[in-house]
Amino acid sequence: MSLQVRTSIQDASVFVSVEGEVDVSNAGELRDALNAAAAGEGPAKPITVDLADVSYIDSTGIGVLVGAKNRATQAGTSLVVTNPQRNVARVLSLLGVNKELGLE
Repeated sequence: MSLQVRTSIQDASVFVSVEGEVDVSNAGELRDALNAAAAGEGPAKPITVDLADVSYIDSTGIGVLVGAKNRATQAGTSLVVTNPQRNVARVLSLLGVNKELGLE
């Protein structure tokens, strides 16, 4: 399955909507989109990554999310992940990154 990433700016935040499966073959696309979202003009904006339409994510994709979170923190802003499907949320929880990514 292919990966689609859409970015929009609403108010003072950046929203990144991800659709498909995130794995080693396409994680670079997600990384590029998150880097572009963080590199906007002016002060760093909070980033929200919506995973509602992600049916699968592997460790490479999770590494991309954690790396983006760390870069956002270093830039003085935030990155949170929202709406993961049950199986994606379970993987994030099992790897212990759910809280780091803003999932409780």
